[in-house]
Amino acid sequence: MSDRFGKVAVLLGGRSAEREISLKSGNAVLAGLRNGGIDAHPFDPAQRHLEALAQAGFDRVFIALHGRFGEDGTVQGALEWLGLPYTGSGVLASALALDKWRTKLIWRAAGIPTPPFRLLGEATDFAEAVRDLGLPIMVKPAREGSSIGMTKVERAEDLPEAYRQAARCDPLVLAEAFVAGPELTSAIVGDTALPLIRLETPRVFYDYEAKYFSDSTRYLCPCGLDAAAETAIRQQALAAYRVLGCTGWGRVDLMLDPQGQPYFLEVNTVPGMTDHSLVPMAAKAVGWSFEDLVVRILESAATGRGAG
Repeated sequence: MSDRFGKVAVLLGGRSAEREISLKSGNAVLAGLRNGGIDAHPFDPAQRHLEALAQAGFDRVFIALHGRFGEDGTVQGALEWLGLPYTGSGVLASALALDKWRTKLIWRAAGIPTPPFRLLGEATDFAEAVRDLGLPIMVKPAREGSSIGMTKVERAEDLPEAYRQAARCDPLVLAEAFVAGPELTSAIVGDTALPLIRLETPRVFYDYEAKYFSDSTRYLCPCGLDAAAETAIRQQALAAYRVLGCTGWGRVDLMLDPQGQPYFLEVNTVPGMTDHSLVPMAAKAVGWSFEDLVVRILESAATGRGAG
């Protein structure tokens, strides 16, 4: 057993709507770390108070919690207070990245291309929203992941119900113009943007079922772009990631329009690590095993990230 990292806690499960996926991700990470000779142990914050991390003598933490209370800066803040090094982005970057609306405000200010958007509320003139954004419109809770509560609206009369569905998950509801083109994702580990993956699904969009359970989803890596175009998009993905202050590892999702222009959608600061997940696929494309990947991520664990 390697003592290079000491005793490692893998945070998994948690209290968010993505608990089921977090358990899958966390158990995969746990197995990968143990296969790499690391003294790793599961820790579910829904069942044990975080203070037990210090009491149990853990030396660093691999965060595999998705969504709220895991990806939104809250657990990162607690670990900073405890003085425990942890994987992924810091408090501010985590909070910003989970909030798709504020992410897009920052991107727009920084010149990162993102689809037109607006917030929806009970007092929204939905007909005006359709005129502003056109159809189709993607409606999503601003602070959920895994496409939970998300709807692709193709008829104006369906927008109010799509809003209500999203609002059941989060009072902050985002409407975004749909970009008709290939969906790509850029995994980032350290300072490296890994090869792009192109996603294809027969479903209406790349939803929760397509992400985690469907065998009909296709993952293309190489993604089909020429080398120069892919390199340019990977550099833009890094810029989109860095302007939020993200560090360690993550995943940037984007769409290409018919002219090949990328439009960035969101950053995931704790991406999935299941058997259907994208970061391990991108890592495999550069010759990293799953064990290599989780050890590289663990190596980046730190505290005191300042603005990030």
